[in-house]
Amino acid sequence: MPEAAAGTAFAAIAVGGASGWFAAVQYWVAACGVALALIDLAVQRLPDVLTLPACGGTLVLLTAAALASEPGSLGRAAAGAAVLTAVFLPMVFAGAMGFGDAKFAPAIGALLGWSSWTVLFWGAAAGFVVGAVSEVVRMAAGRARRTHVSFGPYMVIGALAVSVTAS
Repeated sequence: MPEAAAGTAFAAIAVGGASGWFAAVQYWVAACGVALALIDLAVQRLPDVLTLPACGGTLVLLTAAALASEPGSLGRAAAGAAVLTAVFLPMVFAGAMGFGDAKFAPAIGALLGWSSWTVLFWGAAAGFVVGAVSEVVRMAAGRARRTHVSFGPYMVIGALAVSVTAS
C-alpha cells in the first residue's frame, strides 16, 4: 500500500511537468505526505518526527528554488505557511482538527503559497472538499467507523492535486 500510494503521487507529479527545485519540493511533500497520511489513517496522529522535517525540508527546497531564480515567491511561500497555520490553529483549539494537522500546515502552505495566493486558497480548500466527499461516501457505504476523521490524507491529496495542476 505505501509503495502504491507513493508511486501514484510521484507519477502525478511527473505528469504535472514541474521541474527543478520546485519539482523537488512537490516530491518531498508527497514522500512525507504519503507516510503521514498512512500513519494518520492507522493511528489518527501526525507525528512530529515527520511533520517537522516535512516543514523544514519544504522551506529549504523552496529557498533553493528562489536562489535558482525559479518562478514563484519565497516570501509568499513563508507567508502562506504562516497563514495556513493561523487558519488551522483555531480549529485545533475548537477540537475540530488535530495538532499534527496544524504542524503539517506550514509545509502545505509553503508549497501552495510559492505559486500564488489563489493556489494556496484552492489547495487548502481542496483538502476539505476531498475529505467531505470521501467521508460522505464512506457513510453512505456504511464504512464510517468513527466520528474522528483523519484529515492528513485529505490535506496531502488536495494540496498536491492543486499544486501539480497549477505548475
